Amino acid sequence: MSLTKLDYKDYVQLNYQPKKDELIAEFRVEPAGVSMREAAGAVAAESSIGTWTGLSTLTAKIVRTKQARVFDIDGGVVKIAYPQELFEKGNMPQILSSVAGNVFGMKIVNNLRLEDIRFPKSIVKSFKGPKYGIPGIRKLLRIPKRPLCGTIIKPKLGLNAAEHAKVAYNAWHGFGGLGIDIVKDDENLSSMTFNGFEKRVVATLKARDKAERETGERKIYMPNITAESREMMKRAAFVKKHGGRYVMIDILTAGYSALQMLRESDTGLVIHAHRAGHAMLTRNKRHGMSMLTVAKISRLIGVDQLHIGTAVGKMEGPKDEVMELSKAVESGIVKPGKHLGQEWFGVKPVFSVCSGGLHPGHVPALVGILGHDIIIQCGGGVHGHPRGTAHGACALRQAINAVMLGKTLHDYAKSHAELAEALEHWKSKKTK
Repeated sequence: MSLTKLDYKDYVQLNYQPKKDELIAEFRVEPAGVSMREAAGAVAAESSIGTWTGLSTLTAKIVRTKQARVFDIDGGVVKIAYPQELFEKGNMPQILSSVAGNVFGMKIVNNLRLEDIRFPKSIVKSFKGPKYGIPGIRKLLRIPKRPLCGTIIKPKLGLNAAEHAKVAYNAWHGFGGLGIDIVKDDENLSSMTFNGFEKRVVATLKARDKAERETGERKIYMPNITAESREMMKRAAFVKKHGGRYVMIDILTAGYSALQMLRESDTGLVIHAHRAGHAMLTRNKRHGMSMLTVAKISRLIGVDQLHIGTAVGKMEGPKDEVMELSKAVESGIVKPGKHLGQEWFGVKPVFSVCSGGLHPGHVPALVGILGHDIIIQCGGGVHGHPRGTAHGACALRQAINAVMLGKTLHDYAKSHAELAEALEHWKSKKTK
């Protein structure tokens, strides 16, 4: 019996022109004692039809129609084209098991990082994408232009349900009725012995309703429903039953299957995506997966809001990377630049969420870098105000108002005491 064997180098075809209906993946490859061509070919082979030895079952037709092809090698960056038939439409776990599966464990590479994916139209159309996205959220909140602002209840853990609701109310109402738009649970708050999920949701939504009546503004509460998938869905239903409009899910720890279940159940709730745990995949620039890839996957499945970093504040993430993420989740067509780009074929744009070590003094820089279609979340930057949560929320709104009026924070703070106190407290008077 004859055996068909392709060497890894046979998967490298640098004259190949990818087809429009092929999925393109971009990897950063560090070979382990072999040439770049052999290492790149190994990635293409093992993520499509190939293996280490000859096969009696591998036909010429399979090779011709199903083979992945390395079509570009530029230093350590490799681009691979995959026939769409290799993937089950609407099945993100299967897609990632293919292009981001066993290849990361091969001895032939020292390090391997999935930098980007470009999805073809057939795969894009097989997912629902965001239900609301930026336009729907702006309509829901009746805020047509300015950046949205929010806070995360702090401390992360420790408050009971009544205390949680009181802090939320103070943030929404602010000082003199000028407060923030959004309050959300932190990533590790679910249903605790000292703060049960159902009790917290009921109490906090009541506080939201009171703040709405008193301020005349729409207010949002994002309860964290992250749990085993069946429990997660029960919690989503509970939120909706009690008048909630939003839910939050830790998308990486819950998993893409859970996220798909939530989106495809069509609860009518806005989905806020927290990226807790992403740095395990993304922080090592030589191995793992980029946040750009995570962001594209999340938009495709259907989150409405996604944490992308700040470019300022306490969290890791350079300015150019954060800007690239913002474009990837907000634009209709992302043109190829540093990476592959993406045409979204009508998939709604996603709100970029900036969070991590922020305070009112960071607002001008954030808007200058990312524009108005962002959600600015200040946890400690609201609750850490010298006069408490209500004044901290007011200061954040004042900072946004200053930017929208084209004024510097320093000038605006002369007639707005809450902002002046925030800037002095965080030593940010020079922030423009």
